[in-house]
Amino acid sequence: MAVGTHCPYCALQCAMTLTLQADSTVKVEGREFPTNGGGLCHKGWTSAELLSSPHRLTSPIYTDRQLGSSAPIGWDAAMEMVADRISGIQAKYGPDSVAIFGGGGLTNEKAYSLGKFARIVLGTSKIDYNGRFCMSSAAAASNRSLGMDRGMPFPMTDLAQTEVVLLVGGNVAETMPPFVRHLKAAQANGGKLVVIDPRHTATARLADIHLQPVPGTDMAFALGLLHLVIAEGQVDNDYIATRTTGFEEVRSKAAAFWPERVERITGIPVSDLRRVAMLLGKAERSVIMTARGPEQQSKGVDTVTAFINLALALGLPGRPSSGYACLTGQGNGQGGREHGQKADQLPGYRSISDPAAREHVAAVWGVSAQSLPGPGVSAYKLLDSLGTPDGPKAMLVFGSNPVISAPRAQHVAERMAALELLVVADPFLSETAAMADFVFPVTQFAEEDGTMTNLEGRVIRRRKLMDPPIGVRSDLDLLAGLADRLGKPGKMQTEPDEIFAELGRASAGGTADYSAMSFDTLEGRDGAFWPWRTGEPTDTPRVFVDKFPTKDGRARFIDVIDRPIAEPLDEEFPVYLTTGRILSQYQSGTQTRLVQELVDIEPTPFVEIHPGLAKRHDLTEGDSVKIISRRGEVIGATRITTSIRLDTIFMSFHWSGAGRVNTVTNPALDPISGMPEFKICAVRLERVVTVTVGSEL
Repeated sequence: MAVGTHCPYCALQCAMTLTLQADSTVKVEGREFPTNGGGLCHKGWTSAELLSSPHRLTSPIYTDRQLGSSAPIGWDAAMEMVADRISGIQAKYGPDSVAIFGGGGLTNEKAYSLGKFARIVLGTSKIDYNGRFCMSSAAAASNRSLGMDRGMPFPMTDLAQTEVVLLVGGNVAETMPPFVRHLKAAQANGGKLVVIDPRHTATARLADIHLQPVPGTDMAFALGLLHLVIAEGQVDNDYIATRTTGFEEVRSKAAAFWPERVERITGIPVSDLRRVAMLLGKAERSVIMTARGPEQQSKGVDTVTAFINLALALGLPGRPSSGYACLTGQGNGQGGREHGQKADQLPGYRSISDPAAREHVAAVWGVSAQSLPGPGVSAYKLLDSLGTPDGPKAMLVFGSNPVISAPRAQHVAERMAALELLVVADPFLSETAAMADFVFPVTQFAEEDGTMTNLEGRVIRRRKLMDPPIGVRSDLDLLAGLADRLGKPGKMQTEPDEIFAELGRASAGGTADYSAMSFDTLEGRDGAFWPWRTGEPTDTPRVFVDKFPTKDGRARFIDVIDRPIAEPLDEEFPVYLTTGRILSQYQSGTQTRLVQELVDIEPTPFVEIHPGLAKRHDLTEGDSVKIISRRGEVIGATRITTSIRLDTIFMSFHWSGAGRVNTVTNPALDPISGMPEFKICAVRLERVVTVTVGSEL
């Protein structure tokens, strides 16, 4: 038996064929598809190993904290106990005493169901998800400037005809390797790739131009480019006049970012700044893309906005093979933020504060609009409030591992330990699941049907190959079972196709309108791009072509003011730490750290350090080095490389224990998006001296 489905990892959602073989193993093959052209990365090729992993959970686990014992328990008994404890907590403290934390890897059906469960079963406003740590800054910037957040507003195959691609703070060669084919296609047609990154990454090595700014100075770089294209008369005045508003205020502020000033701020030479500005200014077709580098900052929304302003000044959004795009990271990072997991949203990318949106969605759900809670708080604020006098006393976690992925992670773990009830749904015993009172084993990608929405806004089918192991059920079954036991029988569905149909009705009329889509309409095609509204003949691969989804149909220039990072360097903490992903691992590592082939590629945490910085600290290759911030410390093996700036070190965020880098990262939040400042914090280095037993001190 074989099915065509998609990879369970990043937002590229590479197409693959899974075949169940006679010995019950699963064969993985790449499948021709516009995103990946039949290619897969190492993680995709090994993804089926997790289906039969010896670490797989196959029974709910109940931990009695008072006795300090854990044991398997039946599904029905576990759901009864969880429902009883939720009811007791809410009776004592109120609806908001129970929170939900979701994930950007969940299917659209699960993301939608989580939002619905929170609002009509629990009646809580306390719901958010780990996508807040990924895409929230770019989403907020796109919504206020362009009227819509669709990571790539055009198919990625359009990149082949692009003359200049400016990629800011992204390392696609490691995070989503098959994406590189689209960049190389542009270069093969004479296009130029410009990469902006403090590290000389695998992606930077492919670039025609690579610039290494001081961490946290991306906004000044964008303002400097805008200054130059204005000064050189390379803006598209007709486009600005007919398709945008607000340019004059932005123009006046950009005047203050002359090249020499930008060089002092960013460290990028004036000649390089001029060279990039000239490329963008002369090109007919350019794409400006941002990724986590400029977004995971306490000024991430304004930083992304500065790059959108640059794109608008050049007249790019809506033109063929041109525009602004954001590279979504998690597998369903796009769909996961459209249908209700975010604290302030209802399905269809509607605002939960909008009376009309509340009426529409409430009618689909069969409840009154008045019964729906209002907006909650963003992810870190939610985690920071757990177990406090005014915060939630219980939390249900689906598809996320915040003990590893949240900033100031040790503090988050302490807050989770203060809960009266922690429930986790996961195929594996993640670090967060290990803290839980109840763990429910749930299905993996090849064991379920559903839909995902990739970084282009392309809605695709996930298809079931096989039944899960005995004792494993879907997250949807868990939500429905809890709803029944909490006095809301029949409110939650379990069949993905029926949930997707309801999602379509709930999203109808919203920005992310899926109402014309169904499992049937997605068959026999390479997915469908939202919006696809009922009554319209087809989907929308390219948005912004004729107008922007704003009240007046125009995009908005938004005036932004550059400001320092939240934690500047000082004598005590004189080095920048930046974080990211590596090729062989994914997110918090819950899955990839269980695949030995991937672990063998990179078995332990490491710290990239420039040779000059290593010399100052008497570090040699492979030495253990301690990285210390105001929040804690982390240890990794020294990796000496000229690929990183002298004032900066890099660690990946996939590891647990002493190698958990998010122990030290800064939870300073963007005031609009709630994004923490993962990408920059001030640290110091200490060489770890190993003492041999019996040796003299």
